Amino acid sequence: MKPIRIVVVDDSLTIRAMIETLLERDRRVEVVGIARDGVEAIEMIRAEKPDVVTLDIAMPGKDGMAILDEIMDMEPCPVIMLSSLMRDGAPIVAEAMDRGAAACFNKAMIVREATRFVTLIKSVARGLIEAEAEPVAIAA
Repeated sequence: MKPIRIVVVDDSLTIRAMIETLLERDRRVEVVGIARDGVEAIEMIRAEKPDVVTLDIAMPGKDGMAILDEIMDMEPCPVIMLSSLMRDGAPIVAEAMDRGAAACFNKAMIVREATRFVTLIKSVARGLIEAEAEPVAIAA
């Protein structure tokens, strides 16, 4: 089985490195690109055509919601939105899902809930979670 190809988008070097390290532990997942802003993200997504994108909501310049809109207009693919604001029932979760996100995950929970995070990525890549489904938000 070919690995799930992922592009990680986050303005924080620490978060990018943490996600990459976490994902590289699983042979069924391959990080094919890491972007620190929206411009890099769009270029990378066009070039790599990933199976899944993890996308930070709060970034300087274009925020994650604007980038999500571009991805959905340009090269629709499953996107998991990341933010410390992600909590069940939070308006930001509903907005992200309305704009086409496949799922949302609380950044603060990535390390503590590493298995759930990787499982979510795999599920989204395999189409087990659809954007039209009930919003999936992993909260603190």
